[in-house]
Amino acid sequence: MPVKKILILFLLVVSSGAKASMILLPMDESTQQNHLKAYGITYWALDKSYKANWLLNYRGGSFLLPDADEIRRECQIRGVSFEVISDSEANSILDEISSPSQNMENVVLEKAPKIAVYTPDGKQPWDDAVTLVLSYAEIPFTPIYDEEVLSDALLLYDWLHLHHEDFTGQYGKFFGMYRNAPWYIEQKKAAEVLASKLGYDKVSDEKLAVAQKIRNFVVGGGFMFAMCSATDSFDIALSAEGVDICEPMFDGDASEANYQSKIDYNNSFAFKDFILERNPMVYEFSDIDTTNKRAILPDNDYFTLMEYSAKWDPIPSMLCQNHTMLVKGFMGQTTAYYSDKVKSNVLVMGENKQTGEARYIHGTKGKGMFTYYGGHDPEDYQHRVGDAPTVLDLHPNSPGYRLILNNVLFPAARKKKLKT
Repeated sequence: MPVKKILILFLLVVSSGAKASMILLPMDESTQQNHLKAYGITYWALDKSYKANWLLNYRGGSFLLPDADEIRRECQIRGVSFEVISDSEANSILDEISSPSQNMENVVLEKAPKIAVYTPDGKQPWDDAVTLVLSYAEIPFTPIYDEEVLSDALLLYDWLHLHHEDFTGQYGKFFGMYRNAPWYIEQKKAAEVLASKLGYDKVSDEKLAVAQKIRNFVVGGGFMFAMCSATDSFDIALSAEGVDICEPMFDGDASEANYQSKIDYNNSFAFKDFILERNPMVYEFSDIDTTNKRAILPDNDYFTLMEYSAKWDPIPSMLCQNHTMLVKGFMGQTTAYYSDKVKSNVLVMGENKQTGEARYIHGTKGKGMFTYYGGHDPEDYQHRVGDAPTVLDLHPNSPGYRLILNNVLFPAARKKKLKT
């Protein structure tokens, strides 16, 4: 081969090698202008059949994507900061992460999870933090409710979020404050009509059946994420199977005598030894929740994320990825959980030790997993009925909302044998 051709071929090889590159979505505090939409970009890339790498504890849990014009363009359209790095730079980062001396791990994300949000018709996105942030990050989801759940539609999904729902049939314990409000009367009537349509005499019986289907979804390998009152009311409903805990204004007849002694804590996912609130006028389900006994000022209300070994405990490490370990607290009907009410086999991933509160917990059930997150809206400290919606354009770097999106991407991780 002539020397000139050899030289040209060499230059082409060198040139093509130089062009090989990757896209890094940094997730640290100083360089990412929109953390929330970065998750949406990663989901979008997975949905387009690109592989992605989640770099645990590297610059706040950054994402590494293949370099493609459409990914660059999507980042620019959505206002997500990105860095184009060479293959050699990417390999250098991966080498650093793989070092035994570094508390980092590279997790391969393979497939965009199919997402369902349990929410009734007519709810607006701002009524629920997960629906709100999924919409903001442009991550697609399917709203489902009781009819779909009871007809086994959950088999179509990998990830399920529970709206701020009451699975006990007590209509959110809103009776004391809102029993004469038109919206309360309308929602109660709609729930009764739906229960009857589905073949149940009581809303509490119908909601228990829904909770049991969701339990089976998790046991079979699904991932469930719940916030606020969906967390404790779900556990309470399962633990009260076959026991009438509803007063007459909720289901038309008296509750069972001494029903507290009939609660089976073995049936609950996360909580133990809780005492139910019997008074229908009290806006509370049980003593799991800390809301009514909190003595902390809003300016001092923070919780701390736990630090895990990324190599040995990748699951809680994924769920706790953030650009800060200190997250601003926020309230809800169920704000946080007393630590002594959390079962010993459940991980407390976020807590306020000063107040004895667990805010963010995770566990396994059968082949599946669940995460509970206390509070209503991470950027609305004390959200009340009728309050204006949160505008996430004002909070694109919210650490509290990042925790939700960690859970959304978690099922995309390549399944491998856990070390612990």
